[in-house]
Amino acid sequence: MTVAATFEIEYLQYLGTDGKPVAELPAAFRDPKALLPLFKQMLFVRTFDSKAIALQRTGKLGTYASCLGHEATHVGIGASMQPDDVFAPSYREYGAQFMRGVLPREVLLYWGGDERGNDFSGPKQDYSWCVPISTQCLHAAGAALKFKLMKQKQLAVACCGDGGSSKTDFYAALNSAGAYQLPLILCVVNNGWAISVPRSAQTGAKTLAQKGLAGGLHCLQVDGNDLIAVLEGMRRASERARSGEGGSVIEFMTYRLHDHTTADDARRYRNEDEVKDAWTREPIARLRTYLTAQGVWSEEEEKAWAEECGKKVDVEINAYLETPVQPVEAMFDYLYADPPPDLLAQRAFALAQEGR
Repeated sequence: MTVAATFEIEYLQYLGTDGKPVAELPAAFRDPKALLPLFKQMLFVRTFDSKAIALQRTGKLGTYASCLGHEATHVGIGASMQPDDVFAPSYREYGAQFMRGVLPREVLLYWGGDERGNDFSGPKQDYSWCVPISTQCLHAAGAALKFKLMKQKQLAVACCGDGGSSKTDFYAALNSAGAYQLPLILCVVNNGWAISVPRSAQTGAKTLAQKGLAGGLHCLQVDGNDLIAVLEGMRRASERARSGEGGSVIEFMTYRLHDHTTADDARRYRNEDEVKDAWTREPIARLRTYLTAQGVWSEEEEKAWAEECGKKVDVEINAYLETPVQPVEAMFDYLYADPPPDLLAQRAFALAQEGR
């Protein structure tokens, strides 16, 4: 028998679920003090997330997609990018976006139904949230092609979920990245569920990372609850992309600890034991244990930081709540630079209904 090709997918993990190292730490991340700002950011994201859910439950926010359990993956991705890179998120990567300068009040504006929330304070080249699953992967591939043609050192990063990796847009993006050796990193955040569809029902592939092999990309699977593994995986992929070696697909293994969105009730399709087991692997407790054992973090420091996070998030919430509501015709302002006649007619009709 002649073998045409063989492959292996490397798996990265440095901290066990008990917070103890299970492998030699990468040289770039051996100083525990260097991880403190990112750990604090993870705590901030969790505080924001819980308060955003409370806002929705009290009728002050629309449907909201929680990021509970994704903190290490999202913060690690954002921390690994340069300001002039391009980020193409889906609709849940707040930790990455906060690292890039997006304000929490902008996230709240978006989920409050205000398109001004998509006009980020962060890098203006970053794409807005993308609810149509995985279409952002092609947007990122286009940005990466621009960097390639202009011989620029920037890279493009796109995030999608495990379900998103089954979409044609994802495959088209990875195929383009491989064919043209584009500086593109496709981050598959595998949280086990595509809304109510389990990972086992989505694909027959043993890993989601290996899907990148079809396009000739470098592929890696990472423990997405291990911040150090996330940072190292992103470091490797970034170095490859910036040096002209092409793109990567990284599968981040994590879990969605909350419902898909506040409009969902995950109890209808997943059992309580599965969620309880996932909580034993969650990212914040793991990193907290490691940093405490290294003598750079304490319970007192966390209590003080939690209080500060609450105050910071409250400032953002108040800014959101105090933002003047846009007039009804604003719904037409974010579709076209030059609206077509039928849209202008709809706008005029809406104004007429208001007596204007």
